[in-house]
Amino acid sequence: MCGFAGFFDDGAGYNRAAALDAMAAAIAHRGPDEAGAFDDGRCALGFRRLAIIDLEGASQPLFNEDGTLVLVFNGEIYNYRELRRRLEGAGHVFATQGDGEVLVHGFEQWGPRLLDELRGMFAFALYDRTRGELFCARDAFGIKPLYYAADGPRLLFASEIKALQAHPRFTARLNERRLGHWLCMEYLPDDETLIAGVRKLPAGHWLRWRDGRTEMGRWFSPHFVPDTRLGADEAAEAIEDVLRESVAAHAIADVEVGCFLSAGVDSSLVASEAARIMDARTFSIGYGEERYSELAAARAFASAVGLSNQGRTLTAEEFFASVPAVQYAMDEPLPNPSAIPLYHLCRMTAESVKVVLSGEGADELFGGYPYYQECLSFGPYMAVPANLRHALAAGAARLPEGTHGRRFLMRGARPFGERYLRLEYNFPWNDALDLLQPDLAALARGAGAPWEAAAPLLAEACGADAAARGESAGGQRRGSGAVDEVTAMQTADILTWMQQDILLKADKMSMAASLELRVPFLDREVFAVARTLPAELRVTRTETKPALRRAAARTLPARTAAMPKKGFLTPLAQWLREEPWAAQVREVLHSATARRFFRTEVLDALLDEHRSGARSHMKRIWSAYCFTLWHEAYFG
Repeated sequence: MCGFAGFFDDGAGYNRAAALDAMAAAIAHRGPDEAGAFDDGRCALGFRRLAIIDLEGASQPLFNEDGTLVLVFNGEIYNYRELRRRLEGAGHVFATQGDGEVLVHGFEQWGPRLLDELRGMFAFALYDRTRGELFCARDAFGIKPLYYAADGPRLLFASEIKALQAHPRFTARLNERRLGHWLCMEYLPDDETLIAGVRKLPAGHWLRWRDGRTEMGRWFSPHFVPDTRLGADEAAEAIEDVLRESVAAHAIADVEVGCFLSAGVDSSLVASEAARIMDARTFSIGYGEERYSELAAARAFASAVGLSNQGRTLTAEEFFASVPAVQYAMDEPLPNPSAIPLYHLCRMTAESVKVVLSGEGADELFGGYPYYQECLSFGPYMAVPANLRHALAAGAARLPEGTHGRRFLMRGARPFGERYLRLEYNFPWNDALDLLQPDLAALARGAGAPWEAAAPLLAEACGADAAARGESAGGQRRGSGAVDEVTAMQTADILTWMQQDILLKADKMSMAASLELRVPFLDREVFAVARTLPAELRVTRTETKPALRRAAARTLPARTAAMPKKGFLTPLAQWLREEPWAAQVREVLHSATARRFFRTEVLDALLDEHRSGARSHMKRIWSAYCFTLWHEAYFG
């Protein structure tokens, strides 16, 4: 696990070595063990290493035999031993025992088709000195990040945006026109970022740069192809087998590997499988407010299956004090409150181990979010004529908020592309516009509504791209090309929420602590099983993740296997009703920075109503608060 940064230009007018050093220094937390650099006057590559495999020998940048290919790489290739044997059989000579070198020789052997051979999490930049060409790629699910900024003949690229900021020819500016989208979703669903001119390479994509021109392509699409013949017992067995093998692959390291542990089924499954092959230590975090804390349940599970567990209690003082550091580490503001406990959990864990296994991705692949069940309720309602649904929605809108059925009728009048929950996760679109200062609201309107920004991704999630070809996502012929709404919702989450929120905070919070976080559920072999599950084995009206829970029940205590989805809970909504936290938040929301972007009277009204207990506005208040502290930390 590491970080890299670099640039491709003629370097006129500034000190190239100093610029490269500054970029790498900005991400030293990603790799405190070692630094490396390469520069031939056209392409400069800087590297920071967190040594995990081949501790003494696998320094980067890495080269092929004649030095014409140069690589910097962040991540892990879990099938590197198999690939190495194949490449050595083809005549390639390796200089290290590390996993990164298979990328260099693999690209020599297969070119971009190498990506189809890889099992792992990765972002890399590979420079071909003969062709004067840079080839970059990102893993299938977007576990590891890669940012870039193209400006005429210059390309900057790095594992984190703050490394780009360190280059003397880059000036960071806020992407103000997308602020409305960010308020609604807490991220941008496409390849833009909140820093103007900086883009993120999407998951499952490659980028080629040559002579000032950028070419991009896609090598992986996360589509489900349900097999209706698959039974519950057969599915559970397949999940158990593939997860066991994935955990074993993800546990390969030359340093000690630990596991995160909550009270939920996902992390418990990973930890119990890890315990089969090593003496796995587990790590947990919770709160003094017991209703929000999973510490006791995590410790009970660890004790029941014979795992050691180290936990700590996070206080409100620690929670609020760490917000600026968390938001700065995130690169883009992310108001998901679970980032705060994750930040502290990573810091505690990094004091004991260098690598940790975690349960991210299980909910998206196996159907773990309760709102997927809503799709089953909407299914029959979609058969009602659209004009009647619109009439019912208009009538429901006149009912008092909180009236039973009001939300269902109003949402049911909207197509999936507008009803997708994550599009207005924090703020409804009109409320986001109302919060912004008038000039920024006008810019936001010009960028279009959230469902317009996410339309290509949502069309893909609904199978529109495959429908146009008369194919399923797996290339099989079918009729209309449409997919069921549960599948569409899961696919949309994989393409947006999981990549831009869940995995972003997992990477940034773990790397801020110089800790490698690995996610065995987000493995190509695990997905090959998950994508075949019929919808009813992913979600039912009474249960989420039924197939995964059935697999878990084979090895875990029944209570753990049946544990309902809770998420990474925090007492934040409660704290925002208490002093001194409410006053502290209000002071920030009255700051000059906040007033520059937001209407103070709207924020005051939200905070007052939240404090009264009439309604919870935690997510909205926290979004404005985190953005303000991020802007002050990032821009000064």
